[in-house]
Amino acid sequence: MKRHILAVPTMMALSFSAPAFAQRSHPGGGPPAGHGPDSNPGMSASHGASSTANSSMSHGTPSDVLSHNTAIAGKIKTLTGQDAQTACGGFKNIGQCVAAAHVAKNLSIPGGFDALKAKVTGAGAVSLGKAIKGFAPDADAKAETKKANKQADDDLKETTS
Repeated sequence: MKRHILAVPTMMALSFSAPAFAQRSHPGGGPPAGHGPDSNPGMSASHGASSTANSSMSHGTPSDVLSHNTAIAGKIKTLTGQDAQTACGGFKNIGQCVAAAHVAKNLSIPGGFDALKAKVTGAGAVSLGKAIKGFAPDADAKAETKKANKQADDDLKETTS
């Protein structure tokens, strides 16, 4: 009789824990093998490539992007008055360069684009928002950063299509 009393709770514990073990069939929590974003049978590879082209464009190094996209180089020259390779030297990606160019133009930063570039890329570099606060204390730095990033994204989309 004592064995039956111990067997019942043991069996119940095992039966309730089975679903928990089943959920651990693929560690890491991602989709099961063969069901990742690249394995969708209804989607061609060109859809994935085109969607990543625009997002990687704003994150590409300035020299890489400018060597492939002369239209954005012209836009940067218009905004900064400088050759795009020179203007964007020191920025981590082309999106940062174009956004800084827009901020300098939008807010008429004292010292222009060069002064802003020195603040966000030089020794002791600060974020674009902090640089805006330093040059234009009365401006809403967060809103101006958001506006410039949107302008940069629009420029990059416009020049890649």
